[in-house]
Amino acid sequence: MTTIDDDVTVDESASGRPNLGLRWWREVIYIVVIYTGYSSVRNLFGSGDGGAVIAEPAFNHAKAIIQIERNIGLYFEDRLQSWYLDLPAHGLIRIWNVWYGLFHFVVAAVALIAMFRRMPERYRVWRNTLAITTILALVGFATFSLMPPRLLDDPGIFGGCQVYAAGEEMPDEAGQPPCDEFGYIDTTAVWGGWASFGSEEMAKVSNQYAAMPSMHIGWSTWCALVLVPMLRRRWAKVLAGLYPLMTLFVIIVTGNHYWIDGLGGIFCLGVGFLLARAGTRWWEERRRHDQGLPAPAGAST
Repeated sequence: MTTIDDDVTVDESASGRPNLGLRWWREVIYIVVIYTGYSSVRNLFGSGDGGAVIAEPAFNHAKAIIQIERNIGLYFEDRLQSWYLDLPAHGLIRIWNVWYGLFHFVVAAVALIAMFRRMPERYRVWRNTLAITTILALVGFATFSLMPPRLLDDPGIFGGCQVYAAGEEMPDEAGQPPCDEFGYIDTTAVWGGWASFGSEEMAKVSNQYAAMPSMHIGWSTWCALVLVPMLRRRWAKVLAGLYPLMTLFVIIVTGNHYWIDGLGGIFCLGVGFLLARAGTRWWEERRRHDQGLPAPAGAST
């Protein structure tokens, strides 16, 4: 019989499994340490390395992504954002700005807590999957700085306008270049939301070019895989299954990602799951051996 209180334990005689050894306070420490380390390392690259901002590599990578999408006939992010913002009340875009800045963390936290309490036997491998997926994203941030759509026409130090308008005539009275080549809008900067990643405060503590891979897609897909088996009602399963697609819509209409960034997030998740499953199985077999328990039925010896 499984009992879940402050500590999660499993009756060995009933399940044939070793004590899972899960402690809520230890999980909190793990999560804080991993995410703090991830954020710190992410901000060592791109625009967050503390040195002079060099926008050209990230801008050129963005042009390469756009060209790839054009070559396969699937470059639509600019049209989708323009269409949506032309809706009445700009499609209530501030809701999606808040979604982008907040739901990314809230839904993942809810999924972790629910799995910890209701499916502790699945918890460790999926917690490890999330951790490894997040760490793998650092490879992309370090090797492929990518300017998000919202910055392509931005005239600031992080934006692409300074790159493509260099040397051109400044036709307006303010002496500013015509920053309208791509047509994207930073919706959070214009209409507000949870936090503006383009604000001076956020710019000082974040890497503006950490767009590939998209952890919004990696995390939201992880949430769907965790929540769907746990939910009982069909409508709830459908909502959980649609969560990654909704997130994809949000990251595009807010100008924060290209859809290809989402493929990068799913790739990291797939590799993260394979590594987490192998590592967790090794750890559980070693723990079982240390506790003198037999291998579960059907296990190879």
